[in-house]
Amino acid sequence: MENIKSELKSRHILVVEDEEEIVRLISFHLEKAGYVTHTAGSGPEALNQAFEHVPDLVVLDIMLPEMDGLEVCRRLRSDNKTASIPILILSARKEEFDRVLGLELGADDYMVKPFSPRELVAKVKAMLRRLEHLTPPAQATSNSGEKIYKAGDLVLYPERYQVTVNAQPCALTHKEFVLLQILMANPGKVLTRELLLDQVWDYETEVDTRTVDVHIRYLRQKIEKDPAHPRYIETVRGVGYRFASLKG
Repeated sequence: MENIKSELKSRHILVVEDEEEIVRLISFHLEKAGYVTHTAGSGPEALNQAFEHVPDLVVLDIMLPEMDGLEVCRRLRSDNKTASIPILILSARKEEFDRVLGLELGADDYMVKPFSPRELVAKVKAMLRRLEHLTPPAQATSNSGEKIYKAGDLVLYPERYQVTVNAQPCALTHKEFVLLQILMANPGKVLTRELLLDQVWDYETEVDTRTVDVHIRYLRQKIEKDPAHPRYIETVRGVGYRFASLKG
């Protein structure tokens, strides 16, 4: 494994797993795909590495010594420095409750062991590709030449990968950012859960429409003054969601 160096352009992936054979398997396939891998065998070690050298993506096991992966996920999401890192949970826990809980704590995707290394690499590529190629749609407004979306005190900067609420930075996960951008790009239009799944989770075939509801709920908690009575993201019962307006 290489030491993390900020000047390297290769994508850096932190693999958090305490079983050495699985670590070697994941690292081999990720490195073969051109990524730089770093490993941690416990929850505290994972947090130390992530906070000191922020990775581009985290592959995270749940069953870890000292601190489980769900707590690691929660702490990464609660810190502005690491809040937007894509997180792929890899776990032997296959019950729906565990998958939903992982997503509610901020994970972007969930894979069950035993897993296909090729599928894991494909998921990693899809997650990073979305991070690299967020294309601002035509509805984006302009401010000093920069394309933005603005609604009231909510502003999304696609080129900066940044969101502010009342001029203060708002830390979103990768999936939350993409979801909000799609909604703001289509003001007044009802977007079905199925459409949002296709646009935001296009490769992750195991997720269902409840995943959208979970992410919308957490997104509202971050951008709405009163999440119980949202101003921006409206629910269209039985169909999906609609961004209310792009007017200030």
